[in-house]
Parts: sequence; C-alpha cells; structure tokens
Amino acid sequence: MKPMMDQVSLVAAIKRCTRVRELRAIHAHMVRANLTQDTFLTSKLIESSAVTLPGHMSYAHRIFSSILHPNPFMWNTIIRGYSISDSPITAITFYRDMSLCGISPNSYTFGFALKACCKLLTLFEGQELHSQIVKVGLDFETRVLNGLIKLYASCGCMEYARDVFDEMPEPDSASWSTMVSGYAQNGQAVEALELFREIQVEDVRSDVFTLASVAGVCGEFGALELGKWVHSYIDKKGIKIDLVLGTALVGMYSKCGSLDSALKVFEGIPERDVTAWSTMIAGYAVHGQGEKALQLFDAMKSSKTMPNSVTFTSVLSACSHSGLIEKGHQIFNTMWTEYKIAPQIEHYGCMVDLFCRAGMVDHAHKFIQTMPIEPNIVLWRTLLGACKAHGYNDLADHTSRKILKLDPTSPENYVLVSNVYASLGRWSSVSQVRSLMKDKTPKKHGWSSIEINFMVHKFIMGDESHPEREKIYGMLQQMSTKLKLVGHVASTVDVLHDIDEEEKQYALGLHSERVAIAYGLLHTPNGLPIRIVKNLRVCRDCHEVIKLISEVYNREIIVRDRVRFHHFRDRVCSCNDYW
Repeated sequence: MKPMMDQVSLVAAIKRCTRVRELRAIHAHMVRANLTQDTFLTSKLIESSAVTLPGHMSYAHRIFSSILHPNPFMWNTIIRGYSISDSPITAITFYRDMSLCGISPNSYTFGFALKACCKLLTLFEGQELHSQIVKVGLDFETRVLNGLIKLYASCGCMEYARDVFDEMPEPDSASWSTMVSGYAQNGQAVEALELFREIQVEDVRSDVFTLASVAGVCGEFGALELGKWVHSYIDKKGIKIDLVLGTALVGMYSKCGSLDSALKVFEGIPERDVTAWSTMIAGYAVHGQGEKALQLFDAMKSSKTMPNSVTFTSVLSACSHSGLIEKGHQIFNTMWTEYKIAPQIEHYGCMVDLFCRAGMVDHAHKFIQTMPIEPNIVLWRTLLGACKAHGYNDLADHTSRKILKLDPTSPENYVLVSNVYASLGRWSSVSQVRSLMKDKTPKKHGWSSIEINFMVHKFIMGDESHPEREKIYGMLQQMSTKLKLVGHVASTVDVLHDIDEEEKQYALGLHSERVAIAYGLLHTPNGLPIRIVKNLRVCRDCHEVIKLISEVYNREIIVRDRVRFHHFRDRVCSCNDYW
C-alpha cells in the first residue's frame, strides 16, 4: 500500500475488499495516517465489515466503539449489521442506545430495528417501535410501514398487519406482497386469495414472492383452476420462473393432483436445488407413485445434488404409500451409512407407518420400542390405527393407555382412543374416555373444500350454512338412493357414538367430503373430474362410497386427504384400498 492515500482512494479500496484481511490492512493504514476519526471513511469501514462482508460484527463493533461521536449513518449501519446477524437482539440494544445518546432515529433506523424484531419474533419490542414511529411522525413512510406489516405478519398478528396496510396512503407492490405472504404463512388462505384478487383490480404488479405465496395457497386448497390462472398470469406478464417460483408451482400442481403439470414445470427449472427435487419427489409420494419417486431420487443423486433430511422424508413416505417395505428399509439405513444424516423422528415415523400399512404391526411395535430416540405421540397414534385396522385388540388396548398417559391434554387422543373402542363395540369404555374429554378443548371439525369457478367452497359435516343447502341436501338424498340401488351397505364401525344403526348411517351420509362431492355434481359439467381436499383422513365408508359414486355418475373423483391422494374411477381407487 502506498504511504499516503487520499479519501477517494481509500473509499475505492474499501469497496474492492472481498476479505476481512484486506479490510484490516486498510484500517491499519488509516490508523497510521491518523484518519480513524474521519467519519466518512470510518462509516464506510463499518459498512463493509457489518454489511458487505457479513459475519464480522465483532470487528465492526470495535471500530464503532472507537468513534467519539458516531453519526446517524454509523448508528444505522451497526443496527443494520446486527439485524442480519446471528445476534439481532443487539440491534435492538443499539437502537435504544442511539436514542439515549440524543441521536434521532430516521426511517432507515426503524426499518433495520423492525427487521431485527422480525427475526426475534418479539411483538412487544415491535409495538414499542410502532409507538415511536407514530410519535416522531414517520407513520406515513412506506418503507417503515412495510416493516411494521412484516413484523406483525411474522408474529402471527394479521389483524394488526391489516390495520397498518389499510391506513397506508399509497401501498406499494412490497406492501401487497407482504400482506399476501403473511396471510398465506399464517394459514389464512381465503384472505390471501381475496387480497390477490384485489391486486388484480388495482393493477399492481406482483413480484415472485407474492406469486409463490399465492401458488402455495392454491395448493393447500387444491384450487387447480385458480393455480392454472396464476401460472398463465406469470407467463402473460413475462415473469421469469426462477427456482423459488418454479418450486412453488411444482408444489401447487402436485397438491392439486396434476402431476403431469408439476413435472413439466420441474423439468423447466434450469438449475434445480435439493428443495425442487424434494418437492417433486413428495408429489409422487402423496399420489402413491412410489416407483416414480424412487426413479426421481436416483436421478437426483445422478445430478450430484445431495439429498437432505426433507428428501429422505419424501422418499420414505413414497415407500410407505406404495408398500415398498424392503426398499424403504434399505433407504432408511443409507441415511447414515452413505450420507451421514442422522434419522430424525419424522424418518422413524415413516418407517413405523411403512410397517403398519403393510400389516406388520408386531414389527412396528418392536421398532418403536428399540428406537434410539424417544418416540413421540404421533408414532403411538400410527400404531394404534394399525392395531384397529388389523385386529390387534390387546396391543390396541395397551397402546391406547400409553397414548393417554403420554399426552392426557390433547382432545384428539381421546377421540382416537374412543374410536378404537367403538370399533370393538366396547361402549362402556367409549363412555369412560368421553367423560375424560369434558374439560378438554373441543376437537377441530373436519372439513372438505372444492373449487368452483375460481371460488373455494368449504364444508363441514352436516353443513347447513351454504346458501345452496337445499339443493345440496337434495343431491345428497339422490346420491344415497342411487347407492342403495347398487347394493351399498354403510360400514358404521367408524361412527363413534353408541346410537342405533339408522342414525349411524345418517351421520356417515353427511360427512364433509360427501357434501363437497354433492356440490361438485351440481356445479360441474358431466365428464369433468371433481376435485376435493379434506383436512382429515377419509373414513372407510366414505372411501367405499366415493368408489361407487365414480361409477354411478361416471365421474373421476380426486380426493386429497391428510394422508395422500385418491383417484377414484369406475369403482376403483388408485390407492388400491391401501391408505
């Protein structure tokens, strides 16, 4: 380095730094030249070490501490650096110190401090910032308000986020994007879709992250037509389908039951990462196409993309849904031997599910007992379901008591156990379990949804809230009559209450998936598939009924339940009654 460098040369040298060692050399030159109190130069030094070359906050901190009177830019830079570091709480500390030193925060200060709160999910500190923003009169700044929306969305407070959004004088594309993404991430799919429609009305250009969020929502609801429209919108606007958007579209099409479209998008992604590969493999898995999932897994390995923990969950799930016992066991063993990935509880869960679905209940029980990590309640629930399905009554009783002992607070556990006792006809045990439920939070209702004309209609069991309820119940009656004519006799073993047979059959006839199918028969042309999404596992009787409906009404019916996809056609289901 030359003996003397002017300010312009030093700034240029700082900007060229790619390693902290180079930055330290320039800093040493500044010390020798007595330039450490040059606020402009030092601010650039702090910016480079805190932001441009992340991971060196302790060095940036030391430089900052050596300044006698740091200016607002320096304060903002150190706050910004910590907001994106592994210690965002320090950004909040510096924000408070800045105020104590009499330096007024500006819109950048609040933006960086809010980013730190988002990482920490600290609602209280965020609300404290909100009050300061109002106090200093920056509650009209779009940059600041977007930060507040992001904070509230990250903390799950979408009503607060919406209040901020609605009061914005001129929300920009980032404002709309953050709101849509917030609704999607917080499970408020209907609100996300409604806001996306407003975006179209307002002619706001959607960015990649908004479109990825909307695609994800379409996937959750199985809204294929709306998902296709989003895809066509992307093409029409000339938006490049990058890795993030492409992976979102693959997931959307897979969850909507259109694997061909998912594969087409997947093949169009130029450089696929492990997430893209895992998403496509998961699509094949949930559709019960285990062989194709394994072929894609082999292709992934051939592409030199290393599988991760999520990939193995998808592959093992594919083996489970397709009954590939030996292959699943082999892949499970290679996780550690070949890839040094220690199996986690979800991988053990896949193996238990694999054994249980194959009827290897004793094997599954032994596997749980010999696991190197503590089995969670989900594994015991899986075992209990297998005991019920395959008639392991003694083990079912033991497992039921185990579940209620491990987690006596969950109402879902009591429902599951009472379900097992009901299937065994042990109504006194059902009553005892039900009495224990009285002080527990009521179980969430099961629901089914169907998309008609870009609108998602959601139904619960015996739903009477829909404006077309009379037509729906008329169709349900017609369906019941036609099913009886072809010899259907309801299987009532899954009905939990000790009621007479006629009441049980009536209760089954009002399950949410049947209500959704009735609505689909009313509103879709003959010959078109009916697509249903259900948030719980489809029951045995409904599974049989939908097979019959597909034949009686000559319809393909596609149902995505909590476990997998079922493609019903001509009295046959793609799962081969294996779910």
